[in-house]
Amino acid sequence: MTKLFSNQQKILVIGDAILDIYNIGTVDRVSPEAPVPIVLVTKTLHKLGGAANVANNISKLKSPSVLIGCCGGDYNFEILKSILHQNNIENQLTITNEPTITKVRIVSGVQQIVRVDFEKKISVDEKLENTLLKNIDEQIQECNVVVISDYGKGLITERICKYIIDKANQLEKITIVDPKGSNWEKYRNATVVTPNVKELGEVVGSKLENDDLIIENFGKSIQKNYGIKNLLVTRSEKGMSYFDENFIVEHVKTTATEVFDVSGAGDTVVATLATALSSGYLWLDAVKLANKAAGVVVRKTGTEPITYEELEDSIESLREENKVVESHDIEKLSKIIKGKNKSIVFTNGCFDIIHQGHIKYLQEAKKYGDVLVIGLNSDTSIKRLKGPERPIKKEDERAVIMSSLGMVDYVVVFEEDTPARIIEQIKPDVLVKGGDYKIEDIVGREYAKETIVIPFVEGFSTTSTIEKIKKNQK
Repeated sequence: MTKLFSNQQKILVIGDAILDIYNIGTVDRVSPEAPVPIVLVTKTLHKLGGAANVANNISKLKSPSVLIGCCGGDYNFEILKSILHQNNIENQLTITNEPTITKVRIVSGVQQIVRVDFEKKISVDEKLENTLLKNIDEQIQECNVVVISDYGKGLITERICKYIIDKANQLEKITIVDPKGSNWEKYRNATVVTPNVKELGEVVGSKLENDDLIIENFGKSIQKNYGIKNLLVTRSEKGMSYFDENFIVEHVKTTATEVFDVSGAGDTVVATLATALSSGYLWLDAVKLANKAAGVVVRKTGTEPITYEELEDSIESLREENKVVESHDIEKLSKIIKGKNKSIVFTNGCFDIIHQGHIKYLQEAKKYGDVLVIGLNSDTSIKRLKGPERPIKKEDERAVIMSSLGMVDYVVVFEEDTPARIIEQIKPDVLVKGGDYKIEDIVGREYAKETIVIPFVEGFSTTSTIEKIKKNQK
């Protein structure tokens, strides 16, 4: 089966390792001692949090990682280390005098009643710093992506953080920083920093509204001030805003339909972004994949990583209204479909005004395989081909109409005059063309296993339909 990720090197994760404990139970009465609910605990769960959760997400995406951090020499460390071992996560955790950072949550149903934290600010002395830097030097050579997971617990000092970023830049490694606090000087020159809106506001010095224009203005300013190559702002129900190295902003809508718990969602975003970039994804494609992962994990309760299978399904098992696939996703989608032994049929057209001829043609095309993908000419493409008065319907409307047809599985819009690039990405099992084409004249046939011509139904065409409308208007 074709993999979502390939050719990854190990991902280095450095940061605050946390043990998350969930005491789950029911509430039937209020305490006579104080006006608080009594939770009868029926189940206790131990999960990885903080930087350990980032490593766990990477592991669940079937990618290699190594975790560097520190913990206390206590019972909670033994639990945390055991979970890491169970999930085959390589780690170099240095023992310190401070306790293992632990967050205990009391939960009834999906409602968190209270959280109790056990922690003490990590004191990084010269000995601990030297140990951490030695471990980083040993591991960074084998990695192409470095994640700095800063939960503000004291481990990620300015000196350590700057050392990691400088070292990674010298070796041409990607550094991803999940930030904390207002001191972003220590993140200077990072490849990408991934704050949420609250964290962006902290470095700005004021609370920010979750508004596109506000995020754009402050994001660009922060990006320039600290020499950050890329910035990715996670925006809860509004998705994400990605700032590339040329300060061009792309707003990516959320894919979440329901939100139960945002715990650990930032870790999932960072882990998926790291895994995608390690595998050679383009930046915007990696960001959109991370956005899909976040949409899956917020539907879970507690600090729960995304799995490879869930991410794979989030790409293939799109809801009915999301059958319109962006061009940068179509190649990955095609590989997943083929990996499940399903055949792909591809055809293309303007589909400006749908008529009976189109319906019969598409019904016939669908018979040649399991999944029918439609390549739809963009508005600009149609204007070049058919003149300034076309199309009659805009590409968004045409895409929605096409995706509503039962025989159509996916729709992808292309900007070029021909669908050659899209066909090359999909590599369909069957390429279908309507009309009286000769096989050797069909664009993209070299990328398909089989090419078939289906004659159009006589008496139906978009051009003739438009002419009839014009005549009736006179």
